[in-house]
Amino acid sequence: MIEHNKKDIDKLTESIEDYLEMIYLHHRDTNEGVRLTDIAEGMGVKKASATDAVRRLKEKGFVDHERYGRIFLTPEGERVAIAVYDKHVTITRYIHEILHVDAATAEEDACCIEHVISSETFEQMKKALEEKSKA
Repeated sequence: MIEHNKKDIDKLTESIEDYLEMIYLHHRDTNEGVRLTDIAEGMGVKKASATDAVRRLKEKGFVDHERYGRIFLTPEGERVAIAVYDKHVTITRYIHEILHVDAATAEEDACCIEHVISSETFEQMKKALEEKSKA
């Protein structure tokens, strides 16, 4: 079970959370650093916006990036990215499995909800999914 430090995640903007999640998913799938161009394309933004986001992530200690090099999550960045991703997956599962909303809509809704949900509500979602799994 992933432990979430609400304080860590609350300090992040929606955009930063989305960038961390995208970098994490790329790293998880390829096990190599991410190119700035891939981040811009994946996020649907211009390269300048991705550059600014990576700079902010680096300032916060979430990524390592040398000019013109690939971007890698730091251990702290990976920890936070995994927590953000776990929140996304859990909310998606809850909406789909408990509320019986179609998978595509559940995914879309989770993308919005994950940034504003309280820790209390999120923990109750996790409990409901655990109880469903035991039944």
